[in-house]
Parts: sequence; structure tokens; C-alpha cells
Amino acid sequence: MAVLRFECTPPRSPASCPLSFILTGFLIIYYNGLTIIIYLRMKGKAFMFQAAKQTKVFQDVVSQIQEAILDGRLKTGDVLPSERQLKDMFNISRGTLREALRVLEQKGLIEIKLGVGGGSVVKDLNADQVSEGLALLIRSQKVSLNHLAEFREDVEGIVTARAAERHSKADISGIKALLDKARKCIDGGASQRNAFIEIDKQIHMTLAEVAQNPIYISVLHSVHENIHRYYDRFLSMEERELQENYQDLCDIVEAVEKGQADHARRLARDHVRRFNQYMKHREQAENEVTKVSSD
Repeated sequence: MAVLRFECTPPRSPASCPLSFILTGFLIIYYNGLTIIIYLRMKGKAFMFQAAKQTKVFQDVVSQIQEAILDGRLKTGDVLPSERQLKDMFNISRGTLREALRVLEQKGLIEIKLGVGGGSVVKDLNADQVSEGLALLIRSQKVSLNHLAEFREDVEGIVTARAAERHSKADISGIKALLDKARKCIDGGASQRNAFIEIDKQIHMTLAEVAQNPIYISVLHSVHENIHRYYDRFLSMEERELQENYQDLCDIVEAVEKGQADHARRLARDHVRRFNQYMKHREQAENEVTKVSSD
């Protein structure tokens, strides 16, 4: 048996290259009693995918393309083969292929461009996509206040400690400018509650940026953009609580500025835990009222 290996460039059109050639990667030739196996390694995308497993066609197509993007075989800006080529490569119907592409688009892995010069283009992956599921979970309010507080205690404690280790003078100046705005909100009284909460969010997010980890930034952005649903129901933020919150922020920023990572972590965790307790008390009171009304 003779074995021959060579490389070739993918054909410009599927018609000039049989499907079996594209999918199997080798040709078997019988000649004068010899079996000649020719292994083919294509340059480009022709061998990137294989026929979808017929037991789970839809999921398999999504999985193959997703893995090709995640492991770098397909890079940002690459255009997937045409629908016709993909349909032949996967050996699936056009409808199944289009549904798989829609799922990939929803995941943020590709962008489907219509018209001349369009196609399925690989998008730039970023940490924002990591937090999309978390945002939906928080908005649905299917996580308890305790679960959310426990998560925030851990993450915000770590982020604040990192900020204490990595901040610059410019970072501290920016955070102190936000503290000044928060102080003005408090001077304006309870009517400035929402404005204060917005600045509070900006301070937390600025600390995440100072920590210089895009995953923390993305996750906390998702939390703070969606936690207002809980705040609206369970956080009164009357004048006493506004003052307490403001003082907590001042203490945290001071620890960060002094580079006291462990102290900053404890302050951040205590802050989240204490205000969660305030919300828990209001939640319990609301539940008791509801129970009495139903009785």
C-alpha cells in the first residue's frame, strides 16, 4: 500500500471539488493491485467543518462553528463560507443552517450581513458577552437578594482590593470628583435619591476599571445595570441611608488611595452586606403585609 500526502488550495467553487473530497480528506485509488491512499490537507476553510451528526444536526452545526471561532481557526472579520457551501459541508437543509446561524448571531459570535458583499462575519469577542446571561437572570428576579449579595460581596471585595493595588493618582482624582457629586446629591435631600444611586453605580464601576480586569468590569456592569429592580422594591435610601452609603464610599476610597487592599476589601464586603440586610428587612415586611392581606 502506498501513501501519498500533499496540500492543495480550496477550490473557488464547490462545483469544481466533489463533496466527498471536501468532507473526507482522503481519496482511495486502486491501481494494478495496489491500494493508494491520498491524504489531502486543505489550506483555508474547506476542511474546517464536517457533516453534522444526524442525531443532533442543529446543535452540532452550532457547536462546530462556535469551536472554530473560539479556538482561533476562524478569526475576527473572517467571512464564513456561503450558505450553499456550508449546506454542502454539513450535509444539512438550508432551513437548519439558517437557524444555526441565527443562534450564533444571538450568541454574539457572528454578524449576518445582507446584500451584495454580505455573509456571516465573525465578530470580535469581548467580555460583555460573558455577562449577558447574568443580566437576564437578574432582570427576571429569579435570584434571591441573598444570592445577589453573596455574589457582590465576593466580587466587589476582590475588585476593591485590586483597585487599592493598581490605582494611579489620576484614578483617585476621578473617583473623588464622583464623591463630590454624591455629596451634592445628599445636600439636595431624598429627592436626589435616584441621582445618588446613579453616582454610586459610577463609583463602583470606576473601581472595577481601576482593577484592570475586563471580566470583573463586564460582570459588575451587568449587575449594576440591572440591580435597580431590587432597589426600587426594597431600598428606601432615606436621608439616613444616603448619609451612611456616602460615608461607606468615602471610607472605601480612602483605603484604596492608601493602598490598603485588605482593609478596602473588608469595607466593600461590609457595605454590600449591610445594605442587603436593609433590603431583606423591607422584603420581609412586604411579604408579611401580603400574607395578612391574603388571609
